[in-house]
Amino acid sequence: MRVTFFYFSIVVLLLTAIISYYYHNFLWSLCISMPLILVGINDIIQPSQTIRRNYPVIGRMRYWAEWMRPKIYQYFIESDTDGAPFNRLNRNVIYQRAKKVNDTTPFGTQLNVYEVGYEWLNHSISPLHHDKVDNNPRVTVGGPHCKQPYSASIFNVSAMSFGSLSKNAIMALNGGAKIGGFAHNTGEGGLSPYHLEPGGDVIWQIGTGYFGCRHTDGTFNYEEFANRAVLPNVKMIEIKLSQGAKPGHGGILPAKKVTEEIAKIRLVEKGKDVLSPPSHNAFSNPVEMLQFIEKLRNLSGGKPVGFKLCVGRKSQFIAICKAMVKINIMPDFITVDGGEGGTGAAPLEFSNSVGMPLRDGLAFVYDTLNGFALKRHIKIIASGKVASGFDLVKNLSLGADMCNAARAMMISLGCIQALVCNTNKCPTGVATQDNNLAKGLDVNDKKVRVANFHSETVKSTVELLAAAGINHPSKLHRSYIYRRVSASNIQTYAETYPYMLRGSLLEPPYPIAYELDMANSSAETFENSISYA
Repeated sequence: MRVTFFYFSIVVLLLTAIISYYYHNFLWSLCISMPLILVGINDIIQPSQTIRRNYPVIGRMRYWAEWMRPKIYQYFIESDTDGAPFNRLNRNVIYQRAKKVNDTTPFGTQLNVYEVGYEWLNHSISPLHHDKVDNNPRVTVGGPHCKQPYSASIFNVSAMSFGSLSKNAIMALNGGAKIGGFAHNTGEGGLSPYHLEPGGDVIWQIGTGYFGCRHTDGTFNYEEFANRAVLPNVKMIEIKLSQGAKPGHGGILPAKKVTEEIAKIRLVEKGKDVLSPPSHNAFSNPVEMLQFIEKLRNLSGGKPVGFKLCVGRKSQFIAICKAMVKINIMPDFITVDGGEGGTGAAPLEFSNSVGMPLRDGLAFVYDTLNGFALKRHIKIIASGKVASGFDLVKNLSLGADMCNAARAMMISLGCIQALVCNTNKCPTGVATQDNNLAKGLDVNDKKVRVANFHSETVKSTVELLAAAGINHPSKLHRSYIYRRVSASNIQTYAETYPYMLRGSLLEPPYPIAYELDMANSSAETFENSISYA
């Protein structure tokens, strides 16, 4: 039990007091038990460290270990489970920015600059002063059929559902979005009261389970959608086709997280695993999908509607683009998720081995839209292990208009990546429906940290732009980012991902790399139009 040690101290104190009263020779024990109780009380009432609130007295051991920083701690606690440098280099920076403390580092570069994969920004010999750069860059989302365009920040909260996350975590994220003027994606778990109560801007994500806008048989409920889509907090609607952590696999919410409240919000049965279907039943081909998007846009009062996907078969995305050209209906935005994206619960094979990585998928989506002369109407959002200003700069240079982050935002809340998200035992109260753990997360304290992390990361992005001599993110392009591809070979993103000429996919001859996928795609179906038999 997480407070056993604290309760034990109280029992010891009471017994000591009783024995001392009768025998007058145990007063020395008070010197041991009383300090422990005072420390435990202090841990419970302080708002800033959730581990101490949830685990009074013994929770301090985690911070002592962090302070001492032995090598074994760095290896087992800070190393990322997938071998990438996300935790080792970025987690402490996220904490520091969330707390608005010094995030500079001594002794220079902490990466091996000669290692294959090392990337850097091509700076300018005449960088701009910060007051010459747009310090709060915004992106207007809304195509020609959108009646309520949304002015979005270049950095927003990625999709995380209530159910996967606690209500306190959701309110802290949305409260941070309210303070900082950025958007909070609901995740496919539905639009809960906790997304609306703080008053932050919301992107309502609708997955294959249609949670919050479904009939009891799992089909889409247009009336319920219309009732919620017109809420003033809802700024955009995102249809989730797939996500990077488990593309081609439906969402998973373990039964122990399906409380009565969540069942009511999602319109599902309490206490049973919630398994979203792998695909949508509201449409079955590209044309129907775009018609579905148009219908939701109309029912929402003309708000921006888009879709999210992790790129899989290229011919299927090309088929969607062909349908856009054919029927002149297009989404207002497309969110590109990378195969490296995170989740609270997914089969290992899907997390590790399915889905195109973000950099490749992002470049492909941008180039394909440009090839069909559609990009000027559609904004691109990049999502997948975005944690720093340099991550934003890289994605923006590849063609994204803005970025979303999930893991980094969770870490700003206090997540320590205990890797027990799917057990309902998250020690920091972030990814749990155990109210005893969730209440340890102080919303008023953590929403400020979320806002701090957002503002400091955008500030870092702007400073990088200034160093490159650029006054707005829209002026970034692929030649600004260099990457070591071998021990003796360096390429810019523009060399690795050559730009496609605008309109080059509207009629043949097509670029050689696209010939097969163009022949293998049709606006009328997601299936292959050519048989390989």
